[in-house]
Amino acid sequence: MEVLQNHTLVISAFAWAVAQTLKVVVVLWQQRRLDLWRLASAGGMPSSHSALVSALATAVALTDGVQSTIFALAVVFAAVVMYDAAGIRQAVSIQARILNKMIDEYFRRQTWNEERLRELLGHTRIEVFAGSLLGIAIALLWT
Repeated sequence: MEVLQNHTLVISAFAWAVAQTLKVVVVLWQQRRLDLWRLASAGGMPSSHSALVSALATAVALTDGVQSTIFALAVVFAAVVMYDAAGIRQAVSIQARILNKMIDEYFRRQTWNEERLRELLGHTRIEVFAGSLLGIAIALLWT
């Protein structure tokens, strides 16, 4: 239980949990349906990956200072994670959507038991930005 004494880790995990919970709220508000699967899924508004790494970098800045090596590491790590979330994983999501549409069109009149590709893998830049702001805000409010 000593790990729970690490406030930077707790803040980061809390930011992730808040972002995941907000995904359920956003879907409930937009689509008027409760989708608890969003608690454990990737993609959607806000980006929980961005919230987690932004909270991490902010908490490190507040505890160790922006001049520290660990802060530099946290910022670079956050940048890589957010780039991946909005760039590479978003491109994979678009490809999955196109492939699923092709399969639907090709096999429309035949029975076909294909496994569909997950389309919601990445984030839009706005989702990443919102997650990042959420993480920073949680870390600033917590400490």
